Amino acid sequence: MIITTTLIGINKWRLKNISHRNFLLILSFIVGLISGLSAVVLKNTVYYTHYFLTRGFDNEAGNLLYLAYPLFGIALTVLFVKYVVKDNIGHGVSKILYAISRNNSHIKAHNNYSSLVASTITVGFGGSVGLEAPIVLTGASIGSNLARVMRMDYRSITLMVGCGAAGAIAGIFKAPIAAVIFALEVLMLDLTMGSLIPLLIAAVTGATVSSLLMGKSVLFSFTVTDPFSLGNIPFYILLGIVTGLISLYFTRANMFIESLFNKITSPYHKLVIGGIAVSLLIFLFPPLYGEGYEVLTNILNGQGDAIVNNSIFYDFRNSHWLLILFLLMVLFFKVLAMSFTTAGGGVGGIFAPSLFMGGVAGFFTARFINYFDFIKLPESNFALAGMAGVMAAVMHAPLTAIFLIAEITGGYEFFIPLIITSTIAYLTINFYEPHSIYTKRLAARGELITHDKDKAALSRLKINRLIESNFLPIGPDATLGELVKVIARSERNIFPVIDADKNFMGVVFINEIRDIMFEHELYNSTYVRNLMYMPEPLVSINETMEDVALKFSECAHYNLPVLDNGKYVGFVSRANVFSAYRNLVRESSQE
Repeated sequence: MIITTTLIGINKWRLKNISHRNFLLILSFIVGLISGLSAVVLKNTVYYTHYFLTRGFDNEAGNLLYLAYPLFGIALTVLFVKYVVKDNIGHGVSKILYAISRNNSHIKAHNNYSSLVASTITVGFGGSVGLEAPIVLTGASIGSNLARVMRMDYRSITLMVGCGAAGAIAGIFKAPIAAVIFALEVLMLDLTMGSLIPLLIAAVTGATVSSLLMGKSVLFSFTVTDPFSLGNIPFYILLGIVTGLISLYFTRANMFIESLFNKITSPYHKLVIGGIAVSLLIFLFPPLYGEGYEVLTNILNGQGDAIVNNSIFYDFRNSHWLLILFLLMVLFFKVLAMSFTTAGGGVGGIFAPSLFMGGVAGFFTARFINYFDFIKLPESNFALAGMAGVMAAVMHAPLTAIFLIAEITGGYEFFIPLIITSTIAYLTINFYEPHSIYTKRLAARGELITHDKDKAALSRLKINRLIESNFLPIGPDATLGELVKVIARSERNIFPVIDADKNFMGVVFINEIRDIMFEHELYNSTYVRNLMYMPEPLVSINETMEDVALKFSECAHYNLPVLDNGKYVGFVSRANVFSAYRNLVRESSQE
């Protein structure tokens, strides 16, 4: 009660003293600050958990603890989700898109912390997924809930969702430009000055907080030392095709494994199968442990052979073809390990796995070609380009991938190879998959509307708010004379016919009876049941406004009857739907 009263007081003071535009700027700073702090907490917690669990491991041999850690982590995550959260918190970015599309950008309050805690447990114990999607959902939830507490409108709440996501991405990668582009390219926020400035504020704030608390190298940093050579362009094109095809495997294998697990009803059976599978894969291929950024750091620093450390394949590090085979197996099994982790009950995202697979794919391509000695390709550069290629293709976000890798490298000297590889990879996968891994599930259920502004506006309209009830009804046994009396009192030209239980029987349209309205000799002998007809189409009160709009587009009627399980409720008019739609579009496009 005290909190509610305080919030009401704050909102009254805010409305009186701060303009809406200025308050959005203040709120974007606060959201960016909290999101950046959340990213710092998450990265540090996972780092120290990983360090504590794996310190002292022998680089020259496998370690049996790899068989226990992932299964234990997934089990803890399942218990946390089942008994503490009591809600599904997987697929973080897809949940944000769904919230924007179907839930007025409202994200449940528990997402302020639940994804953060669950992903810490999963990844800290070796689950082969990333932290970015959970922290993006955390940031978006912070933005959504803070804006709702401040009684903001839909457009402002959606903007704060984007600010939270941008602040989280910037905090994780220290890449504010890529964070803003992610909000625009993946979350499909409108690119206007009214939205761009708050996004920039949130992203810069998140990156600054992360840099102050964790230093400049948040994940890994790398300065490109090998200059870009025009003669390498054909190989970057080849890498784009390779990473595009790898991304296609990434997407389809992940979806296939998840579909198999969806057929398993018991969460504990999923846990056992998924957890054991992940543990076995990580024991055989330790690079699959956790996010994999340590592997990428070694590759970028010219120590790619270290990828076999801690594994039973350590003795193969000096054999070129056995190392190539090991890299291929890592690429193949990384997707399986990631999918088993999430399908088994772990919480994490595909951001880090896509970067990992891209880096390994780029390193593999350069190492394979360099073996033939006709050209010397810079392996670290190709690893960077590969990271951009897989991310661009899997997420269908080439600009995000280009700017993220450019910011990680600390400059734009490598811009052309990034653009070439990302563009070719995106075009390659787009030929087979029109939707990203984030949007594919939503599109299959018909719930993807963030990418369609018309549907986005229509989805916010609720049919029960547009129903008109000033149509005077009449019974089927009424006479023409009784109908004329009803017509005299009505302002409308349509009259619903309903029985004593309000079951809808049809309508009488005044234009259809105009020629007999004044024939008094028919008043007592003609009944409404003989004058009515059943209009087509009918509208159910449970239908979406997209369905209603489609029905209006396919018929010439200006009013359609609305029924609730056959009971008459009222009419919805073409004019009202169009007017409400225009108001929402105007509201969404305001600066």
